Formats: sequence, C-alpha cells, structure tokens
Amino acid sequence: MAKAIDVHTHFVPDTMPPARERTPLWPSIEHREGNKAAVMVGGKVFRLIDSRSWDADRRLQDMLEDDIDLQVVSPMPELLSHWFPAGDADALSDHVNRGIAKLCAEHPRNFIGIGMAPVQDPALAARRLAGIKALGLRGIEIGTHVNGVALGDPRMHELYAAAEEADLAIMIHPLHPAGMERMAGRPELAAVAAFPLETALAAVSLLTHGITERFPRLRILLSHGGGALAWILPRLKHAHAMGPPLQELFARDPGEMARAFYYDSILYDRPGLRFLADAVGGDHIVVGSDYPFTIKQDRPAQFAEQALGFSRERFSANAARFLNRAPLAL
Repeated sequence: MAKAIDVHTHFVPDTMPPARERTPLWPSIEHREGNKAAVMVGGKVFRLIDSRSWDADRRLQDMLEDDIDLQVVSPMPELLSHWFPAGDADALSDHVNRGIAKLCAEHPRNFIGIGMAPVQDPALAARRLAGIKALGLRGIEIGTHVNGVALGDPRMHELYAAAEEADLAIMIHPLHPAGMERMAGRPELAAVAAFPLETALAAVSLLTHGITERFPRLRILLSHGGGALAWILPRLKHAHAMGPPLQELFARDPGEMARAFYYDSILYDRPGLRFLADAVGGDHIVVGSDYPFTIKQDRPAQFAEQALGFSRERFSANAARFLNRAPLAL
C-alpha cells in the first residue's frame, strides 16, 4: 500500500548559532519546563513551540495518530530570514539545513527534508544548492516575497535556473504578508486571513513574469492550497481572453499555466479542496498539514482522500513527482 505522505510540515532546531551583532532580529530558542520552548526574535517571543518541532520520537508518535507514514520537513518560515544580511542568512541556513538533514538521515523512512538558502542574494543561494542537495535535501523553502522583492522579479531568475538544473523543488510559503494593517491589528490574523491573499499575490507575480514558461522543469509548490489563487483564476482567464492589452500579461492561458504548480491540501474544507482540484487538476495536489503548529490540518491524508475521492497511491505519486523521488523509494 502506498505511504501517506505529508508534504507540508515544519522544523525548528533546538539550538541556534550565537547571535550576530549586526543582525538584531537573530532568532534564539529559549527552553522552558515540560518540553516547551519559545522562539525569540529581537528579544521578544515570536512563537511558543514544543519539542515536536525537533524531536523525532514525538513527531513519529503524532504521525501514527494522524495516519501519516512520511513527513516532508521544512524550516519554520520566520527562520528563512530574507531580511538579514546575506552572509548571516547563509550561516543560519547552514545550521537549519544540517538540523533537518540529521533528522532525515536518522529516520530515512519517515522524514524527507527541504532546506533554506540566502535567497536575498540569488547568486549566493544558487551556489549553495549543490551543498543542500549533498545533504540529501530535496529542495528549498522561500517566502512569498524576498524582503519586498516579488518572486517574478528578474533578479530571482538565477536562483530558479539553478534549482531547475539541480532538480531541486521550491516550496513557497507566505511570509510577512501584505495588508495586516487593515485587519483589526491582530497578528493572529496573519496565518488565518492574510496568508491566502499573500500566496495569491506571489502566484500572480510568477504567472505574469512567465516563470513556469521560462523554467518548465522547475517544480514549485504553493502552500495552503495556493491560497486565494484558485478563486481569482477565472478573473485572470477572463482578462487574458479579452485580448490586448490584458492578454499581454500572460504568456498563455493563466488557468493552464497554473496547472504547472503543485498545491498542498491544507484548506480545511472539502468543497474548497474540490474547487481547487477542478481549477488546477488533481495530479499536482499533495497532502499537507502545517504540523506541528496550532493551525495544522488534522489527519490530512484522510481529509484529502475523502474530499477528492483519490486513492492514497495517487497522492503518493504526486508527492514523488514533486520531490523527484521514485514512488517505491518513498
């Protein structure tokens, strides 16, 4: 029987490198009683976590309860640190990548890793991909923008070309979303309401800059089911069909272009996931949970199977293509 693969889970190491004076937002881990900890950023609590973020045994127990055989582990998005000086981001990336690689090497049947790179310097990040691949990691995670630089910006093309050449996937996760000042001033609304909008903005940037056409072998995952993208695709398709000048925004039908992306299943709603599958097709949808954070989707494989009526084998095959791994190797 095919394995149930959760393609969207996060990792936080239990230690961080020493803080760097020129980088005041350098993260640290403050351990507390009862396997609890806090991610500290700029001397303030960014997020309360527990040992599930790094402890393999705890993760494996939760996976058993969630009916998941294998997790794809990626950095907690705030650790991506796209706003750091590139050299400092490079050092932090190496530390986090080695932590993820160690977890995966010790439990190769249960964990596959996706790392991070100093993408604020695309040329440096491109050079780091060989080392990331040598660690056994299957790709990198990046934010929906790189400290304000849109993902379709030509400055990012060197990184995309290198990832395509290295056969490494790119997972896009919302980070520092736009519009928070218009959402009641509650930071909790970032993950709840702003992330889906932020992912749609990033996806439109990729589509209008023809990233799927320029790099046709590059595998890109839009987390959280692509956010709001599926809901605005009909508008983009209509604009393209109207002819010039709006038609010139896209290399071809944006609805067809969007089928090049991969999407996880974290939509919490069966009709919503069915709408996504109708919009972009079922062959690029993978199971995801956002484990171990509060907003995670419980029993994600069961949710996706029941929502779409797909077999576990189909989801496993989709994940294998995204990770560029043979299904039997998973």
